[in-house]
Amino acid sequence: MNNFILIATVLASTALAYHYGRRRALGVVGGKPRDLHSLPGYHGAYMALWCLLPAAIFVAIWIAIEPTVVRQIIAGSLVQAQPGLTGNALDLAVNEIHSLSINAFAYSSASAEKKALVARYQELQGIGTAAMATIALVLVAAGLFYGSKSIAPRMRARQAVERVIMWTMVGCATIAILTTIGIIMSLLFEAMRFFQFVSPIDFLFGLQWSPQIAMRSDQVGSSGAFGAVPVFAGTLLITAISMAVAVPIGLMSAIYMAEYSSKKFRSWAKPLLEILAGVPTVVYGFFAALTVAPFVRDTGHAIGLNVASESALAAGLVMGIMIIPFVSSLSDDVINAVPQSLRDGAYAMGATKSETIRQVIIPAAFPGIVGSIMLAVSRAIGETMIVVMAAGMAANLTANPFAAVTTVTVQIVTLLIGDQEFDSPKTLAAFALGLVLFVVTLILNIIALTVVRRYREQYD
Repeated sequence: MNNFILIATVLASTALAYHYGRRRALGVVGGKPRDLHSLPGYHGAYMALWCLLPAAIFVAIWIAIEPTVVRQIIAGSLVQAQPGLTGNALDLAVNEIHSLSINAFAYSSASAEKKALVARYQELQGIGTAAMATIALVLVAAGLFYGSKSIAPRMRARQAVERVIMWTMVGCATIAILTTIGIIMSLLFEAMRFFQFVSPIDFLFGLQWSPQIAMRSDQVGSSGAFGAVPVFAGTLLITAISMAVAVPIGLMSAIYMAEYSSKKFRSWAKPLLEILAGVPTVVYGFFAALTVAPFVRDTGHAIGLNVASESALAAGLVMGIMIIPFVSSLSDDVINAVPQSLRDGAYAMGATKSETIRQVIIPAAFPGIVGSIMLAVSRAIGETMIVVMAAGMAANLTANPFAAVTTVTVQIVTLLIGDQEFDSPKTLAAFALGLVLFVVTLILNIIALTVVRRYREQYD
């Protein structure tokens, strides 16, 4: 039985358990739901949980442990065949057996000894899958039996089901928190290793960025240059240009669609506007590189400006177009959420429509608008493809929008491409950049929450 059939069987058994639990609960009270402590649906859910949870927990644990056990057995067989095989060589040999088991072409040219180990590997996998399926189905049956015996008129099925749901939500929240902590710790530990090679002062305030470590000490630039100010400046420049495009257009679009447009126009205009959010960023990158960047360069040359083929302006303009739906859609929803009573009160006081929008609706919706702008800023800071294709990768310290610049995310990608040496400052610099990016995003979120809290209190 493969995993798909097993999962389908367990889910089908869970659905049957739910319906059987409802019918059994009604049967024990003679079809009178009012005599039950909990509704029949809770009794059905109680049986379904007993059917699903033990089997699901067991399968999850088995899937996590079984590959390691099989690999250990195969490693033991390899050691018996080759007593001197240890450490990394043993791991490579086990990985080779695993690769041969899923690659028929490579398997056909393998030696007889390796084919025997592959056969043993596949045999162990088959035994493990059969054992997992058998035990899981036994647990499903045991859960059905226990759940059906537990159903009684005074059984508190609702409390039991809600307790399971509560602990499930606690588990999900815990996973999210632990994931966040893991991300922070991984960034922090690797960044600390980087700062053992490069001073934090040089990194945060240095004006030269050239993270190239030569293979020999006599080569030019063998020490590298890790001053990240040009990278930070390029990120801020492109973000500022994109927000100068996205915020006015997005906010004005939201105000028009929420307050001025007809329902017919809104019904097709808003979906068309939101399509921009679904366009892949690589498509925007092509558009920026093939259309916007040449247009900006040619226009600049026509009026006597020196514009690079890859410029911050071209990347910022296209990124701003991409971010418009984030500002527009969220701001539109926030403006529509403003109570109609505020509008009616302003009109009753003699305010015009534009005065009502400027003095009543926008202040009331301001916390949500700030939230949409902060989301757009985070999206702009984290964009990579458009910058690579339209702004280049040159770390120039400049505020000139017509020059080529780079951003933090582009440099992270560049540093982690190809062979990686995690004991080299060149590779570890990516984690230091990621840590700075994380801290900046956190500060932006704190500022947004402060603004939201202050203005929300005003309109409580």
